Amino acid sequence: MNWTTPDDIRRQLLRLWERGVLPQAVLRSDDEAGASAAVVANASDEPGASAEGGEGTANAGVQFPLRLTLKAPSSAELSERFGDVRDWLSRLSASAQHYRLEFRRVRLRQLGENDVLSAIWVDRLDQALALIGKKKDAQQLLDLSRMTRERLPALLPWLRRKPLAALALAEDWPRLLTIVNWLAEHPRPGIYLRQIDLPGVHSKLIERHRGVLQELLDSVLPAEAIDDRFRGSRGFCPRYGFLDKPLRVRFRVLDPQVRLLAAAGDHDITVTQEAFASLQLPVTRVFITENEVNFLAFPALPSALVIFGAGYGFENLAPATWLGQRALYYWGDIDTHGFAILNQLRKHFPAALSFLMDTQTFLAHRVLWGREELPENGVLQRLTPDEARLYAQLRDNTWGEQLRLEQERIGYDFLREFLHALP
Repeated sequence: MNWTTPDDIRRQLLRLWERGVLPQAVLRSDDEAGASAAVVANASDEPGASAEGGEGTANAGVQFPLRLTLKAPSSAELSERFGDVRDWLSRLSASAQHYRLEFRRVRLRQLGENDVLSAIWVDRLDQALALIGKKKDAQQLLDLSRMTRERLPALLPWLRRKPLAALALAEDWPRLLTIVNWLAEHPRPGIYLRQIDLPGVHSKLIERHRGVLQELLDSVLPAEAIDDRFRGSRGFCPRYGFLDKPLRVRFRVLDPQVRLLAAAGDHDITVTQEAFASLQLPVTRVFITENEVNFLAFPALPSALVIFGAGYGFENLAPATWLGQRALYYWGDIDTHGFAILNQLRKHFPAALSFLMDTQTFLAHRVLWGREELPENGVLQRLTPDEARLYAQLRDNTWGEQLRLEQERIGYDFLREFLHALP
């Protein structure tokens, strides 16, 4: 028996809430009532939209009275299962505090004239909210809307588009309004987030909500206050004119004859992106490795330095155009992500060469293979033919499922032999 039950009715309405349709109706009712103190439904006498499609979609909104989808007994079931039908109607009627059952008179061959359930209606928005236990959420949404109308009405369109997102942010919403208001009054402030001095606002709050703050700020700020070259959470600060912590480069000079500091011994140096870009070092070869131990253990080599990589993203190296005038070598893991990172490096330095990322090295360390949990499967257009072939073999599981060889597992003699063979 798949006839509509009280639980089915609640599920239909709950889907409308989860799709944002009923929350949007709550906000519309408040707009229509002039920010009244209670949820007011549009109690039109005209038939409303269906809960399952038609006008009752997230784009078109919903009208009340709202007709719900009804799965009722067929004519044959009415005659053959009269007792079951009667029990079914009793259960629906017993739970009909927030919905209305509509009947029509029909003549059945064996039973004569009977009233048969033809529709289920929810007449008012407050009934729908009560039925799914969302009246408290609806009132909170109204409070957020009224607060926004008073403090920053330009954000009301965003609130109406994303009412459930606003509800999820209810605890922090007043502070988010404070931040957006402040930045509207102080566009492109040229300070660090830590320097914002507002009641209850701290930098961790801003960092936690960078994504939604970008949406809110883009809705309020003029175009000249937004640098559209920067997007996403990493681009938040430059996008809105905040100072950002500088990118850094960590490196070791491998030539004992080249000294940047007066102190004796090995120098593990970290400088800002800007400082690294300005260096004029007497080296002809530069190596990049993604593993810290490999970086620290990289052997001495005339006219060379080694850089500790940081996985995806080479924005810290991009301004150092002098790297393009050196022989640049990259050493990453032999897995799909290692080749993806190499591919990304060549976006900035097309002539970069890979080393110890070849089939011979991979097969020579078969006993040390590991498993790559989430392989990359994109098209990498900056690989050499040999690199692209090995990348495809790893991606296609030629030797086994999701295999990888981490660079720290490669024998140290392989590194020494490679360096010894360099011209």
